[in-house]
Parts: sequence; structure tokens; C-alpha cells
Amino acid sequence: MKFFLIFLLLISISPNQLHAAPPPNDQNDEWRVYSGGPESIHYSKLNQIDRNNVRHLQVAWTFDSGDSFPASENECNPIIVNGVLYATTPTVNVVALNAATGKLLWRFDPNIGIRVMGKMRSRGVTYWSSQDGRDQRIFATVRQYLYSLDARTGQPVPTFGVSGRIDLRDDLGRDPRNWVTMTSPGIVYKDLLIIGSSMGEMLPASPGDIRAYDVRTGKLKWIFHTIPHPGEFGYETWPKNAWTYSGAANDWTGLALDEKRGWVFVSTGSAASDFYGFDRIGDDLFANCLIALKTDTGERVWHYQTVRHDIWDRDLSAPPSLITVTRSGRPVDAVAQTTKSGFVYLFDRDTGAPLFPVEFKEYPPSDLEGEITAAAQPLPTIPEPFARQNLTAEMLTQRTPQAHDEALGRFSKLRSAGQFVPGSREGTIIFPGFDGGAEWGGAAFDPASHLLYVNANEMAWILRMVEPKPPTGVQSGKTIYLRECAACHGPAMQGTPPEFPSLIGLENRYPSGDVSALVSQGAGRMPGFARLGDDALHAVVDYVYSGVDRTANLSPQSPAPKFVPDGYNRFLDIDGYPAIQPPWGTLTAINMDTGKVAWKNPLGEYPELAAKGLTNTGTENYGGPIVTAGGLLFIAATSFDKKFRAFDKDTGKLLWESTLPAAGNATPSTYSVNGRQFVVIVAGGGKSKGVPSSASIVAYALPQ
Repeated sequence: MKFFLIFLLLISISPNQLHAAPPPNDQNDEWRVYSGGPESIHYSKLNQIDRNNVRHLQVAWTFDSGDSFPASENECNPIIVNGVLYATTPTVNVVALNAATGKLLWRFDPNIGIRVMGKMRSRGVTYWSSQDGRDQRIFATVRQYLYSLDARTGQPVPTFGVSGRIDLRDDLGRDPRNWVTMTSPGIVYKDLLIIGSSMGEMLPASPGDIRAYDVRTGKLKWIFHTIPHPGEFGYETWPKNAWTYSGAANDWTGLALDEKRGWVFVSTGSAASDFYGFDRIGDDLFANCLIALKTDTGERVWHYQTVRHDIWDRDLSAPPSLITVTRSGRPVDAVAQTTKSGFVYLFDRDTGAPLFPVEFKEYPPSDLEGEITAAAQPLPTIPEPFARQNLTAEMLTQRTPQAHDEALGRFSKLRSAGQFVPGSREGTIIFPGFDGGAEWGGAAFDPASHLLYVNANEMAWILRMVEPKPPTGVQSGKTIYLRECAACHGPAMQGTPPEFPSLIGLENRYPSGDVSALVSQGAGRMPGFARLGDDALHAVVDYVYSGVDRTANLSPQSPAPKFVPDGYNRFLDIDGYPAIQPPWGTLTAINMDTGKVAWKNPLGEYPELAAKGLTNTGTENYGGPIVTAGGLLFIAATSFDKKFRAFDKDTGKLLWESTLPAAGNATPSTYSVNGRQFVVIVAGGGKSKGVPSSASIVAYALPQ
């Protein structure tokens, strides 16, 4: 009882605010599910805002949650139900707003008494209602906890789990200190909440099993093992005991649901460790797979593996899109899957058979000891890739002669031969990079034209493999850092901001006790390292915090990799811009009946380069588009120019743009309240180095 009373203190709510919510709307007027609906196609039937009047859009309201901090992000795709907008904030508070005015109705803060350090990511929440509407809930994840909140008040529902929450580390059969969370919301089918998860991508890590929970009680109803156990389909594609130690192969991007068939569609990422698979020799089902599961039982219906034995971090980084295409004059239910590598796969929804040709292409083996790569990888021949595939010297930057010469000098020392060339000691170009191609924002699909819209990054990254000392016996704090931390923060602690911050000067930013807590518990994309034990943990903190390199006792925690990457390194020029020629980001419309590109635009620009005449370059972009029956495609996403744009969905012509308080690295939503259509975007910023953060949610509408 005492524990529950503490939770009640987390809620700030005014009864008068609750009565301010508008009356319920028709569901076609709402955005009730992450990505717009269970099919995950980012589509709305609303058409009040159209090609002819979109130029008149203006800010209708703005809400600032007040909890941004330097380099914080907010990637939330808000949902709107019964005139109430539900969203998360940069520190993953959950807020309910009057969708017509932006007025705060309630706020749930799970961080009271906890100092927020590092980035926290949430792409949204899940709504569920009983048939009679008396029980309405919002499900949200903060760190390792999945909360069930009363949708009317924001209070935790005490009958769900333990005092309103369940621990996502449970039910996975691994060390409970392993880091497990959810960055994308789950999906509801009847009275089941079906979820993926996010976890560490270096061992030790928990498996990325797909789970279904009772929405009322939080009890586990079924589990699908993405790393198969003995006797399960796919077990033979791993080493005999891999199911006891290997990790990830998880769906961190969100799910799609076919309510008629009663199937849930799952897109998984790579297995841990990301870049060196010496301890998982084989194809590694169900990593890098599109999987159809029966929603009632979790039973596999079919699957397709897009990358075999992934050592390039080629996660399926967006939810699948459940679409209908035309074949031989008749409609065919299909599943479209975009990828980091710049391809779109299209499958028959019933059978999993490819609807466009797929060819297996052979690739060179790895020259790293212990690694055995797959001999061939399946790639669709139609549609053509929506991102360039092979970086050559002729494609290097021409921005200035100095930038070109410096980039060419580094490029000449790297391997660059296209997709699926293994990482190497000297460094291998990964192009498109670790962040795509397509990313977590996902694609939009127009049921009228059968156009699929996908925004993409065209950034080259470098995968260089180094040899750390194995985790045994007595080791120094520096050695532990190089093995456990350098893959993200770099061997010299320089980081790759803002995704992986620099640790240089950490002693000037945080007290040592806070750093120890952060390293132990984890935050944002960083897992906790409590598994190292207190002695080793304190040794690495001493090294990072003060440069003192002392020894510590360390016991083996998992099979030790001989090779690890030296960091997540973009291939940038001497001034910090992409070291390749534009476009650096694109928006492409693909006809899914024919596989032909209908139109393609650069997406975004750098304001300082545009001021010098270098315009329309495209930039890195995160978050997806939405498409409406009004003939429009809305997208923000671009990391540097803070723009929110509307395009003609048929031609790609830019019709409207607005400048946000910060970059809108999120997917927008659209809805109607009292006959007025709104388009709303979260402007969180902070995704790229040198750009501001914000805690704003901005809604646009036509003048009244």
C-alpha cells in the first residue's frame, strides 16, 4: 500500500482540467495508434487541409513540457483519442492534452526523486479501452518499466503488475541486471498488449523475445523466442547453446497488426554482438527477419530473413507496412518492409512469398579470425534502391578543394565495395550507414495511388574492428573501458555527439557519484554495467572521470569477442559535413504496383551552407512522413533546418513549410476535433551535433 501511495504522488492533475476535454469523435477523425493505425501506413482519410489551402496553415497551439535539456530528444508520434492527445516528453513524462487547445489535462512523471542523466527515448504510447469504455488505459515505458495508466487521470492502475507497472527484464531468462526497455510502443489486439523491446547490442544482453501481456493484469500470456530454444524452428541456425547467452534479435521499431487475420507482424534487428559473430556462426534466425505471428498464441505463421548472419547492424529499422497492391488486375494484401540498406521488400501477406523478384548475391568472406560470414544475401531487384549503394572516389565531396583532398586521402585507406563487405582492421565503408537508408520513422502509404513514401539518409559510416583484451582476471580501468565502452564513446573518449556524447571533461559536468550511478543503471541508449561488479565498475568510472587507471578484479561474463568496433564513426569532411556529394537525405515515392519511382526529392538543408549558395542538399533525417486524403504528404524529420513541410503527394512539389522551435525528429499526426483538422508534430531537436533541443509540441490548422 505504501508503494502505491508513492506512485500517486507522481501525478499532477486538476479535476477541472479533465472536464475540458472535447466530446468523442469518429475514429476516422483520430490518430488512435502509433503510426496512424494498426496497419502502420501513416495514412489519414481527413481532407479538410488540401493542396489548395495548405499554404494558409498556421500554428493553432503550442505546448512546452519544460523538461528539455542540452542534447535531449523527443521522437514521439502523439496519439489522439476522444479529443485528447497523449504524448511523451524528453524525459518520458506522459502528458494528456486537450487536442483542440493544447491545454494540459494531466501529467505522469515517473522521475520524481531520480536525477535524469543522459538521453531518454520514447516514440509514443499505446491506448486500450474495454468494450463498454469504462476502463481506458495508456501504456508507456520508462527505463525498464512498462506502466499502465488510467487514461482519464494519468494514475497508475494498481491491478496491473506491481502497483501499476511490470519489469521488462522479467520473463526473459537472463540476468535481471541486463538492460531492457522499449523505445517504440506496443500494439493492442483485443485484450492483449503485444510488445517488442530494446536492449544492449553487445554481450551480455537479453534476447529480444516478442511478448504478449494481459492488458488488465500485466500477466504474461505468450512469448515468441527470437533466438530459438532447443526443438524450436530455427534452432539449428545457431550454435548449440547460443540461446543461453546470445542476445538482441529484437523488435525495437514497433509492430503492425492485421486485425482480420489475427496476425501481428514483427521486424527484428541484428543479434548481439552487432559487428562480430564468432559466437553465433550460422544464419541466426530470427534476427533481421520479418515475422508473421498469430496474435492469440504467438505461433509463427511465416518469416523472411533479409540479412543472414548480420555483422553490419542492418536491423529492420522500421515497422512493416500492411498495404494492398494490384497484381494482374486484382487486389493483393501485402507487406512492405523498408531497410537501412536502401531496399524495399514486398511480400504476399498470406504466404510470405516475395511479390517482386529477389536474388541472392555473393559477397566476400571476412578476414577476421573466428568470423564466418554468409556466402550470399537476398536483395530485391525491384524496386531499385532508394539510396545509393557503393561509395566511390568520384562521389566524394567537392564542397571545397581542401575538403575533397582530405576526404580522398582517408578514403583511399578504407575498403569500399558496396553492401555486405565485412568490417576490417583498416576500416570498411558502410553505405548507407548504420542509421540508414530508411530509419525508425517508417514509410507512409497512400491507398488511392499505391505510392509508398520513404525518407532516407545517405551518410557513409566507417566500421573499423580492433582487438581488446579479454574480460578475465585482473584488469585496468582503461582496459575495461576499451572493451565495454569504446565501441560507442571511442577509444579516446571523444564520442560521436550527440548520439554518443564525449566523455572528455565529464568531471566538470557531473559529480562522480552521479557518474557511478549512470554507469551502473544505464540511461537512454546506454545499458547499465552493474554486471561488472562494484570493483570493476568503480575502476572504469575512475578512469573516465579522473584519468586514474587502477586495476580491478573481473570475472568472465560471456564469451569474449576478439574484435570490437572502435566506435560509430560517420565519414565526415574536415568541417564536419558529409564527406560525400549530395544528396545527404532524400524523400522518395515508389509505386508499389510496378516498383517504379514516381518522384524523388532531396530532403532538408544546412542553413549555413544554404546562405552560401549550397542549397537543397538534403540532410540526415529521423522520423517519418504521413499522407492524407487531402492530397498531401507532411514530414519534418530534417535535423538541421528545423523545417516542417507539406508536399503534393502525387508530384512531390513543395506546397508549404514552417520553421519549428527545434528539429521535428518525429513522425507527425493528424486529427479532427469539432470539425477542425489539425496536424501536430513534436519538435524535440537534439538529434545532431550543434542543434538545439526543445520540449515543444506544435499543432497547425487552417484559420477559423
